[in-house]
Amino acid sequence: MKKGRFLLIVGLVLFATFCFGQDYAFRVLANKGSNEIKTAEGWQPVKTGASLKLGDELKVSENASVGLVHKSGKPLEEKRAGTYKVAELVSRVSGESSVLSKYTDFILSSNSDEAKKNRMSATGAVHRGTKDAIAPQLPKNEGAEIFGNQLVINWDTESAGPYIVTVLNMFDETIFKTETTQKTLTVDLTDPKFNGEDALIVDIKSKSTGAKLDDQSRPMVKRLSPAKAEKIKTSYAEISKELDTNSAFGNLFMAGFYEQNRLIVDAIAAYERAIAQAPDDPTYKEYYLEFLYRNKLKVDPNAPVTK
Repeated sequence: MKKGRFLLIVGLVLFATFCFGQDYAFRVLANKGSNEIKTAEGWQPVKTGASLKLGDELKVSENASVGLVHKSGKPLEEKRAGTYKVAELVSRVSGESSVLSKYTDFILSSNSDEAKKNRMSATGAVHRGTKDAIAPQLPKNEGAEIFGNQLVINWDTESAGPYIVTVLNMFDETIFKTETTQKTLTVDLTDPKFNGEDALIVDIKSKSTGAKLDDQSRPMVKRLSPAKAEKIKTSYAEISKELDTNSAFGNLFMAGFYEQNRLIVDAIAAYERAIAQAPDDPTYKEYYLEFLYRNKLKVDPNAPVTK
């Protein structure tokens, strides 16, 4: 009798623990507007990284949106104004567990307050360069490989434009050259002139001031080897079938996928697409800026400066 009672108590405890663990339903990955979550404590603003439980409610305001990820890894974006029971939102998520969950964890952990503090402490003092220096936002060594065909070239400088951007091959022969007044340029690598070119050198010069990159600071972007490209292609096909890659929310996942695979050039392109698809949503700009800081592609204005 005592043994039976003991087993019953253990069973109830395990059941309660299981139910409690399963109570977690969604995590907030993107948030635009004055949205709110209703919990046992009442209504409170939605915050990126927050968890939604089965008994909670979500209120989406006018001209707003919330990007959610179910505990299975399945994405769900709600753009329609209204109040939704989390249990109802769960019913809209179907299928088995998704591979996207690991990219969700990567995106949220990389952008947590703790991660930002660790980045700042690890960065140490930085040198900001001279006033007219041109600083390309492209990786110099690791991460300088590219899988896709969209090469986004951004740069920081106080030197006035217009700017001359040149893409050269390994023999310093010009493949592509153009002039722009902006500090950004997107190069389409499907252009036949890039056929057979496995390594591309980027050069930037100010036409008005003469400021330019020295040879050592010119970024080089390399095509993936066929073996690595095939491996990435398989993973890409696996996650892209679960995403709308024509949406900002979908491209946020793609940016996480690329960064985790150290394809920094492709991650830049994914973030740029996300921002272009949702220009009035600050979420994607914030994620992108932190990405640039942690990958040392842009100097954090709050970082200490060397003399």
